[in-house]
Amino acid sequence: MKLNDIDKAILNRIQSDFPIDSNPFGAIADELGYSEEQILEHTLRLRQSGIIRRIGANFVPHKLGFVSTLCAAKVPEDQIDAFAKTVNRFEGVTHNYQRENEFNIWFTFIGKSMKEIEAALNKIKNETGIKTILNLPATKVFKIKAEFKV
Repeated sequence: MKLNDIDKAILNRIQSDFPIDSNPFGAIADELGYSEEQILEHTLRLRQSGIIRRIGANFVPHKLGFVSTLCAAKVPEDQIDAFAKTVNRFEGVTHNYQRENEFNIWFTFIGKSMKEIEAALNKIKNETGIKTILNLPATKVFKIKAEFKV
């Protein structure tokens, strides 16, 4: 998909600091000098094309009383899709991706407690038959802001 000027302006604007407003797309339209209809139309097209994956807030789990962990699993190639579908059913999974490694499926999990996460990981193991899932809670968090000028 070829991006035009309005697409680029929208992508640059909404990557961070999305307006907290009763009409956020109207606020973006006013700021960028387009109509709200144009902003909505282009945003929908970017979403439908897969360029925009999601629009939503990111929270720091521990500041809200939650815990988070990174998990890594050894999954046979022919079971990857089924394993990913099972993992993605769990409410606390925020990311799930494949890597070229012995541990080839990685996902992040947020829960009310580590005990809750461990129980969910045991369910995943039982449902999928995949027994090697590492639970790698962070001991120190380093956050960077990833923003890409389009």
